[in-house]
Amino acid sequence: MSNALAILGISAIGFGLLTGFHNSANIVATPIASRAIKPRQILLLAAAGSFIGPFLFGLAVAEAIGTGITDPQNITLAIVIAGTLSAVLWGLFTWWRGIPSSSSHALIGGLVGAIIVAEGFQAIYLSGLMRIGIALLISPLLGLVMGYLVMKTTIAFARGATPRINTFFKHSQLFSSFGLALTFGTNDAQKTMGIITLGLVASGLIPDFVIPNWAVLLSALSVSVGVALGGRRLISTLGYRIVRIRPVHGFVSQVSAALVVLGASLSGGPVSTTQVISASIMGAGSAERVSKVHWDIGYQMLVAWLLTVPVSGILAAILYFPLNWLLNL
Repeated sequence: MSNALAILGISAIGFGLLTGFHNSANIVATPIASRAIKPRQILLLAAAGSFIGPFLFGLAVAEAIGTGITDPQNITLAIVIAGTLSAVLWGLFTWWRGIPSSSSHALIGGLVGAIIVAEGFQAIYLSGLMRIGIALLISPLLGLVMGYLVMKTTIAFARGATPRINTFFKHSQLFSSFGLALTFGTNDAQKTMGIITLGLVASGLIPDFVIPNWAVLLSALSVSVGVALGGRRLISTLGYRIVRIRPVHGFVSQVSAALVVLGASLSGGPVSTTQVISASIMGAGSAERVSKVHWDIGYQMLVAWLLTVPVSGILAAILYFPLNWLLNL
């Protein structure tokens, strides 16, 4: 049991670190691309926000992960570890390829795949899974629409302004970056909390799905350290390849994404910050001119997102059997 818990702890912390590392690009790409803030400074600011966020806005997302997919009593350590490791492996692959992908999709797909091979389809809560799926599906659409509307509103208010307004948007990205980091930490760190708590229930160390305070602290710390390390391959994709970023695009896309992610967190919807900020950048760019957006990059992201759930689910199903055998020795 101690070895199994050690493997769980390593995989959960690894998932938190990779989530932060992968998603740091979401927070810092636009201010770096618009040359508003130096890379190291914005990464440290984003890491601070990501650490603080999980303590501010409740635990609804973690509870959705822990109790929305299946009865926690159906969960075994092999299921939790297989689902987590599959998400980590897919995250490493997409980082290596420089493709922004969703850790949320990967984790949900991994857990569902492992549960199905271990307990059967009947163990899945279809209503809970549909609720999570709707949140993952709608959030990027909301990001696109929000980015478009906020950009149009900003353009209307800024009409006739002098070029000095660019200085305002540059400095404003300090606040919008921190706000986005807060909401990212709120949503994404809770997924690590859900993994840890599911493992504690599966091992019999706690009777019900109640998240301990130390799990909140550990999850916040792992995600924030990952953010501080920074995924520079993904910064290049988000900051330079979707649309030519100016300070106004950075400010608008960050504000838009933060509002969408915060709303999802408060309602218990695990969403992909990567999807939301990418869509917000596209929305902000298309509000000026649709042809400004490199839609082919968006197509590549869409393909990666569509592949994430089935690939991580299949990978978790494959990993489950050797893990279950090893943990039962």
